[in-house]
Amino acid sequence: MALAASLPIAIVSLGKLLLFVFALGFFAIAALRGKADFGVAALRLLRSPFVVLLAMALFGLSLAWTEADANTALLALVKHGKLLVIVLLASLIRTPGEAKVAFFAFALGQFGLLALSWLLAAGLPVPWLRTSVGGVVFSSYLDQGIIFASSAAVFWHLQALALPRPLLPRWLATAFVVGALVSVFLVLIGRTAFVVAAALLGLAMVWALPARLRLTAFVGAPLLVMGVLYLSWSHLPSRVSMIAVEAQKFSEKADVSTSSGWRLNAWQRSVQAIGEEPLLGHGVGGWTSAVKRLQGPNGTEVFGAGLLSNPHQEYLLWGVELGVGGVLLLLLLHWSLARDFSRFPQPLYRAGVSVVVAMAIACLFNSSLYDGLIGDYFCIVLGLLLGLGLALRNESPAMGHPATS
Repeated sequence: MALAASLPIAIVSLGKLLLFVFALGFFAIAALRGKADFGVAALRLLRSPFVVLLAMALFGLSLAWTEADANTALLALVKHGKLLVIVLLASLIRTPGEAKVAFFAFALGQFGLLALSWLLAAGLPVPWLRTSVGGVVFSSYLDQGIIFASSAAVFWHLQALALPRPLLPRWLATAFVVGALVSVFLVLIGRTAFVVAAALLGLAMVWALPARLRLTAFVGAPLLVMGVLYLSWSHLPSRVSMIAVEAQKFSEKADVSTSSGWRLNAWQRSVQAIGEEPLLGHGVGGWTSAVKRLQGPNGTEVFGAGLLSNPHQEYLLWGVELGVGGVLLLLLLHWSLARDFSRFPQPLYRAGVSVVVAMAIACLFNSSLYDGLIGDYFCIVLGLLLGLGLALRNESPAMGHPATS
């Protein structure tokens, strides 16, 4: 599963299937042997697994009132079900040795993905891959840019984890950070990835400064990073101005033919749908049918013939499906993950919070947890980091001391 985070979506799906089958067998054997904890005793220290289980329970219950047909609703429930990967990885990783093997597999995959991306960007032949525009390997420039920025933060912070042997040498972590961030800003040029990378750079700068300067840096660092990028790279102003032009077209003419115009329209319809059912929502899988109805006669033309579309905004998706409580539940998931990482050593805390911040930002502009490879990536990485923290805490309480910042 850790290696699959860097591979095509088909392999990720196969990995999830194997993970769920293995977990089912593992817990069944534990139950037959009379083990009271069923392999989840360590999870009692955490809040996020229970938030995940609560979310899945509510999505499941919403099958009773969803506006979607049964097949669409079940497929949507499965797509949300990737959240369970966080819980399963955190509960199945039992020792520091297992956690290190998983981290090594993840790092190997990420370094391989970065190397392939640069080979493709340079125009060099990769025999088993077709030529890619802009160094995109398996998914899209959007997903890959966010993945590189998030992994760069993970490797940078974890190289400071005080173990008998470092998880990743500093020079190797630095090499990945440089290669990944240059790829994000110069090659992949995804606008959401820009924001994520700038936020994670700013967060790292805040943590590197003395405590008395952190409040100022918290506000100023991301703005400084984005300002330097805006002035340094010629394509960034054009990407930013494109958003303004597309938003103006939507405001004046309701033009949904552009990326920004389509998003703004989808967000507007989503807010209307939440207003219709603020308490229970339209049920799992009910977003597409709700917004098409609100869009009117051209609903299919705007949102497509499929029934599993999304608003490219995770908070609104949860709000349409589960009501206002769905939005609050997703915010609670972010908070509970950050809170759980505060129980672990500082480098692990910083790595985990960086991924949570990246996920929270990505969810503002895309349905990142629901759709695409990026959602699987976030769930896998968060599960691996929680598993690492729990394994270190169980092995040696001294290694599991809470972060101080």
